[in-house]
Amino acid sequence: MSIPESMQGRLSVPAVGAPLFIISNPDLVIAQCKAGVVGSFPALNARPAEVLDQWLVRINEELDAHNQKNPDNPAAPYAVNQIVHGSNDRLMHDVEACVKHKVPVVITSLGARPEVFEAIHSYGGICLHDVINNRFAHKAIEKGADGLICVAAGAGGHAGTLSPMAFIQEVREWFDGPLLLSGAISTGDGILAALAMGADLGYIGSAFIATEEANADPAYKEALVEHAAADIVYTNLFTGVHGNYLKTSIENAGLDPDDLPESDPSKMQFGSGGSNKSKAWKDIWGCGQGINAIKAVQPTAELVARLKEEFLLAQQRVSSA
Repeated sequence: MSIPESMQGRLSVPAVGAPLFIISNPDLVIAQCKAGVVGSFPALNARPAEVLDQWLVRINEELDAHNQKNPDNPAAPYAVNQIVHGSNDRLMHDVEACVKHKVPVVITSLGARPEVFEAIHSYGGICLHDVINNRFAHKAIEKGADGLICVAAGAGGHAGTLSPMAFIQEVREWFDGPLLLSGAISTGDGILAALAMGADLGYIGSAFIATEEANADPAYKEALVEHAAADIVYTNLFTGVHGNYLKTSIENAGLDPDDLPESDPSKMQFGSGGSNKSKAWKDIWGCGQGINAIKAVQPTAELVARLKEEFLLAQQRVSSA
């Protein structure tokens, strides 16, 4: 196993909170880190671009203050997600902000670029790259990524189709660095299962949408409480990249979730999709297949405490089996 050095001794449970487009904000990230999981947010959530600098100052200051008051229980590090795709004209501006503020972890998506990895390495930061198959995993490591996030079937938002068991096994055949698993993980049992398969950390998104700190529509949060795996639709219509979305939000946008057209992948976008211009992430709600475990909207600290309790109980069950 290979948990990054910056995370060792600072996690209450071996997990990373996935960056959630629109939803992740400083309130959520700080709460996640203080509770003992890596908090993260997409750089594009800070709008306009100048706001990113303000967010990073606040996160660094509040986590530093927490660590000074709690030297025996420091906060987990935080991460910033960079969309490394041609449609993101802010990329290098946002990377420069990460360098300036020495962001400890950068998560890259939709493209692996050596110059981004080199910039983050210049001050000692690490780069985790999310991938949907073994071929992309090889490319990311060859280009300089430090670790991988295997986005398996059932993950919320942009997701792959591979079984987590098959995916982790293929990557672990050749890669012994930091490895995270994403895909319907919303319990402590799921985190332990990820570790048993060979991952170092679980990667959790949807469960954090239904927290008090998350910047999500209250109706979105309640919908996650009310629905389960069968209510998820996998489509590339809304951004050009295949992902998982809540069926009811598609229906509310006036679309038939059982008869969605294919989108042109070459025209990937982070805005509107569909003939009625419903916006992905804002109106069309991304979420993974693990939402049945979400029973209430609660503070982030309570969610992490639940994950920790479940994780420890799962360990006990396994050790006594």
